[in-house]
Amino acid sequence: MKRSPLFGRLAALSDPVRARLIAALERHELTVGELHRALQLPQSTVSRHLRALAEAGWVARREEGTSNLYRFTASETDASARKLWLAVREELHGLAAVQRDAERVRGVLAGRHTTSQKFFASSAGQWDRLRVELFGDRAELFTLLGLVDPSWTIADLGCGTGQLSEALAPFAKRVIAIDESAAMLRAAKARLSSYGQVEFRQGTLEALPLESGEVNAAVLSLVLHYITEPVKLFAAVRRALAPGGRLLVFDMLPHDRADLRDRMGHVWQGFSETQLRAWSTEAGFASCRVAAIPPQSSAKGPGLFVVSLSA
Repeated sequence: MKRSPLFGRLAALSDPVRARLIAALERHELTVGELHRALQLPQSTVSRHLRALAEAGWVARREEGTSNLYRFTASETDASARKLWLAVREELHGLAAVQRDAERVRGVLAGRHTTSQKFFASSAGQWDRLRVELFGDRAELFTLLGLVDPSWTIADLGCGTGQLSEALAPFAKRVIAIDESAAMLRAAKARLSSYGQVEFRQGTLEALPLESGEVNAAVLSLVLHYITEPVKLFAAVRRALAPGGRLLVFDMLPHDRADLRDRMGHVWQGFSETQLRAWSTEAGFASCRVAAIPPQSSAKGPGLFVVSLSA
């Protein structure tokens, strides 16, 4: 007769040390060393009993760097195993040893927090540099894309090689990447070939290839300074926005860098808040928020701003 897994689980729980280990792991993932400190048992004893619990399906191990974290897996086992553990836990609840274990587990977890705080206290002056070294200088900006409504259609106006469209695509229902340059669109298509929700359209922004109310949001990233008549573009985008839609403009503050005009063909040497607000009102937007962006020490170009226009 085939042996039921229930007998293996019963055998594993018959040892008081194993029951204490499960009680400690019920709410927290812990390492062998942390369980050694919390239960005040030799590490070899903890390891031996954890192996038996893992073989019986009560706990699972997860590697985290050089450490192994153990967790209780009752929620992943069958109903009979969960009922069995609940019955054992009820008996354990009033035992002084289990209560002391729980107190020491809280101390172990508090020690983790203390270690983290010691690191931050010693690294506060260099934390920005460390974070850039580990994650790059734009990692936190990508987290903000999670605020994008997943039902939105977003137009990337003057998409260039598709860098911004690539960032938006995982978070939006559809991205419409628009550029006048066929070469830029080819580069964008190559870059975004794995994103089926990105549509490419060639056309000038002055004759915007969008239907009325087609998009929920539009983005102009370092494009406005190439536009001869910004107010006309604002009006065209306002027409293409659905009710409540937004236009985000990222561009340069006023500057005296004539070399950018001569070398890169800039039409405007930045924009003032007064200009932006006037064009916003003339184009029919309901509100306009302008904010300067803190400069990065490594940046060599003019200061930047972002403006949010609401339809």
